[in-house]
This record gives sequence, structure tokens and C-alpha cells, in this order.
Amino acid sequence: MLRNVFDFDLRLIRLFLSVVDAGGITAAQAALNLGQSTISTHLATLEARLGFRLCERGRSGFRLTPRGINFVHQSRQLLTTLDEFSVAVRNMDRKLVGALNIGLIDHLPIAQSARISKTISRFRLRDQAVKFSIVVRSARDLEEYLLNGQIHIAFGYFWHRVPSLEYTQMFVEHQIACCGREHPLFRRIGRVSPAEAAKYEWAWRSYPLPEAHLSTSPQRVTAIADDMSAVAVLVMSGRHLAYLPEHFAQPYIEKNLMAPLNPSALRYDVPFQRATRQRSSRNEVLEAFLQDLK
Repeated sequence: MLRNVFDFDLRLIRLFLSVVDAGGITAAQAALNLGQSTISTHLATLEARLGFRLCERGRSGFRLTPRGINFVHQSRQLLTTLDEFSVAVRNMDRKLVGALNIGLIDHLPIAQSARISKTISRFRLRDQAVKFSIVVRSARDLEEYLLNGQIHIAFGYFWHRVPSLEYTQMFVEHQIACCGREHPLFRRIGRVSPAEAAKYEWAWRSYPLPEAHLSTSPQRVTAIADDMSAVAVLVMSGRHLAYLPEHFAQPYIEKNLMAPLNPSALRYDVPFQRATRQRSSRNEVLEAFLQDLK
């Protein structure tokens, strides 16, 4: 069992995480610039140092063991702490030192992206030495990242309401039902009733939006996508109706590639929030950023 962590162990841990992120040894070869046999040897060495198996690898593919899954989480926390320690030592004379990891869902409204950008700009005027990192993930992933400490703050739609997280509404996003130019309802835009729209095939997002009232039966949902650009592709095919954020759909509407079915009847609102861990778990860097966000 590993009792003391040395430079050599850190290198092995970083290699292991690279393999995990790549999804397997073969996929990690290019990123690590190492051969398959060398990577396998390093993984075996790490496992020998730890005293347990991290992953199954071979013809059946790459798969983490239960202990391996836990070790990934612990390793990421370790490396984050080391990075923050290194930054802190180099900038001991600064008031704010460390890292701020931000998570976003895809396709933020321009006004809200600008608001976050303005907050970063304001924050940079402080006496600080803070490294920013921004990732774009699904809302479900962002909540998980908050819980395991990979990010400090997230912006998106959140419906789980995890008890150990705090949620603050920032704005309301308008969702409108759209159809493509080749769809039979395109000639009747503005006059389409919910009952009429329910007769056609729909595309839906793979993640839930509980505020939405389905305009059709589940049997009529014949396509799903986890990205709004993908939903737009389905709409433009002329074979599917779908809800899209109004700000996102606007450029397509202006180019006559799609149109809103009936904005007064086929629409709903989604609260857009920021999420953080409970106040007791926040560091001074995040608290300063939240002050500037206000």
C-alpha cells in the first residue's frame, strides 16, 4: 500500500488519469507519446505501489474497477491541491491566490456570457494571482463536478436540487417550439395550436427540463439529442418539431431555416441558475468572484 507519495508516483498518477480521460490505453498513446506496452507497464507499477487493481484492460476493453473509480476522484483532488499549493507559494504576497474552476452549459445567451466575462474582468482588477479554468458540460455533469471539487461554480439549468449545493436564479430563459422550412406546419406559423402540433414527430433533449410541458405524447418523440446544435439540425430536417431557447433559435429564424410555431401558445420558461457548494465549503477566491458577479 502506498504510504508516501513521491515525484515518481505523481507521474504515474498523471499517466493513469490521462488513460482514463482518453478512455483506454490505445487512445492515450498519442497524447502521452508512449507505446502501449510502456503505458501498461506504468499502470502495473502504479497498481503494485497501491496494492490493488485500478482497471481491467485487455481484449474486452478498458474498464475501471470500483477502487479505480474512487482513486480517480482522490487523484484529481490531490493534483488540484498540489497545483493550488504551487500557485500559493509563488504568490504569497497576493491577497487572493489559487484557482477558480467554472462550469458552463453549452450555448449560453450572449448577454449572460458577457456578464460572466465582465465579472472575470472586474475580478482581475483585484490583488490576485488566480488561475481560471472553464469547462462546458451537461447540467448533470456540472453538479457532479461541484460535489467532487473539480469546479467551484457552475452556470446552467439544474433540476436535481442536490441538498449539499446552493442554487441562485440568475435569469429566465424563454424556450419556443420551432419547425424547419420544409415542415408541413411552416406555412401556418403563428396559428399552430398545441393540439395540432402534438400530431407531428418531435425531437427532445436527452436531459430533462421539468418546467417543460410536453406538447405531444412520448410515442411522438422520435429523436433525442444532448446538444442544442444537434436539436437544430433535427428541426431543419423538416421532420421534427422541437423546443429551442429563443436566443439560440433567432439566427436560424433570421436565415429562414426555421420558424417559431406559435410563440404565444407553444413556449415555456426555464430558470437559469448558478450553483456552488454550501457557504461553509467556499474559499475566499470564490467568495470574491461571487461579490463581483453581483
